[in-house]
Amino acid sequence: MTYWYEGPLASFDTETTGVDVERDRIVTAALVVQQARGGPVRRQDWAADPGLPIPAGATAVHGLTDAWAREHGRPARVVVEEIARALADSARAGLPLVIMNAPYDLTLLDRELRRHRGSSLGQYLASAPLLVVDPRVLDKHLDRYRKGRRTLTDLCEYYGVELGAAHDAAADATAALDLVRAIGSRFEERLGALSPAELHLRQAVWYAAQARGLQQWFSRSGSPELVDTSWPLRRQIEQAA
Repeated sequence: MTYWYEGPLASFDTETTGVDVERDRIVTAALVVQQARGGPVRRQDWAADPGLPIPAGATAVHGLTDAWAREHGRPARVVVEEIARALADSARAGLPLVIMNAPYDLTLLDRELRRHRGSSLGQYLASAPLLVVDPRVLDKHLDRYRKGRRTLTDLCEYYGVELGAAHDAAADATAALDLVRAIGSRFEERLGALSPAELHLRQAVWYAAQARGLQQWFSRSGSPELVDTSWPLRRQIEQAA
């Protein structure tokens, strides 16, 4: 029997100007597709000129500078539509889409589409919804009491997955894809029988529970921070500028 995590998967990742999904911009993005574990990876890459300065803190993470973006990036309004259409094509092909911390990348893409194209990500996905697999959500649900950080780097180390050039969109997307295959294998009894559609729905429930737990921790700590329980796309709280 072949389980969903052993078959064709796509994976998506972005590198951006920051971590505020309402305000920050995409600089690079990648979509990778692999038909089976260990097989060749087909990749699509995008580079955008974000139209805003890339903060030094973001450059320190991914190495992308204003000069690089001006030289290699294309207009953001063109790039974000190409990305949305590529994700829609992947969804129509029935490929589960791996995204590490999906509410970040998908929400930022949605806000970029609203900003530059006057349309939402959902409009591009009207004919076939995304079936998202988020390794962060899976790991937090399946091994919830394990201590330690759960970044992509941490999870790759824990599950024995090779991470190439960290904070390169294609490398991170490929590592996230391999990570999902590793998590699926380790928790075969709990994940193997689920269809991608069933898994998508369950992750939404698991993420909401995780978010509520984090909100309770913030409240006990006296932090005013609010945690959105929506997955894989955050609600639009304000108009992206």
